Amino acid sequence: MSQPETTPTPTTPAQTQPPAVEPQRGRPGGDGYDPEFLGTPQDVPMPSGPGLLELDYTHFTIHQDPERRMPASTAVNIDGASLVAITRGGETWNLDPRIHPDQQWGNELYKDNRFDRGHLVRRQDPIWGDRATAERANLDTFHYTVCAPQADFFNQGRELWLGLEDYILEHADTHRQRLSVFSGPVFDVGDPQYRGAMIPRKFFKIGAWNSGPGDDGGRLACTGYILDQSNGLEQVLRPGVREAPALGAYRTFQVPVEDIGQLTGLDVGPLAAADRYSVPRGARGVAQRWHEITGFADVAL
Repeated sequence: MSQPETTPTPTTPAQTQPPAVEPQRGRPGGDGYDPEFLGTPQDVPMPSGPGLLELDYTHFTIHQDPERRMPASTAVNIDGASLVAITRGGETWNLDPRIHPDQQWGNELYKDNRFDRGHLVRRQDPIWGDRATAERANLDTFHYTVCAPQADFFNQGRELWLGLEDYILEHADTHRQRLSVFSGPVFDVGDPQYRGAMIPRKFFKIGAWNSGPGDDGGRLACTGYILDQSNGLEQVLRPGVREAPALGAYRTFQVPVEDIGQLTGLDVGPLAAADRYSVPRGARGVAQRWHEITGFADVAL
């Protein structure tokens, strides 16, 4: 099974952390991410870092990096028992009026090219509760602060990435069928520039759940993943190239949650200790610590 050839350059606070900015809070009807949602004895704060802008939406929260003009971290609560089916159609993408336009990328980054507006909070995830709340959550996911540019190739790797929430929710021993998902780009100083933006090559995702009810309220469990779009990204940045790269546009790896914290510079809090992924004894470097997954059967929960 192939592995990445080089170790990604970790993001350090000095490289990417913007100057301290007063968090932007509050939105009519937006309750945001709830750290008590899983019902574990210990609250589960979202991965974050200094100088990020906090934006609450319906059932999810974004921590926006105003320098990179993209979310550095997202957190969403998913109540699998009360999801509402809302068909996508007619929604429009909008800037978030609570922060300055220069702190977020809009359509100027996505128009007339082969970049998708990649939902970092998957559209279906916060759509639960009563009908009005679910409809508001659906519209909330169509803010530019919720997305980042992803190559438009669609292949098995991307399908796997998009379905991880469903797989974890279905197969993990969840308490009340609830899941919290954290995701975002892996910012790197070597990311390529396009239209003034630095395009992330990689993205992270962490799925967290309550491992089961008990007298103590259960126990936190989680797993972490990295999506690598490097192959497809090179194709998109070269005008006129239509074919998908031979290795596939997207590669997905299950990785230690602590590695995600080191790569992004984000504080992953109690998630590192709750990781269900077991690193092989004596494993060193990305090639030995990261496990490439090509199907849900490869995921270790």
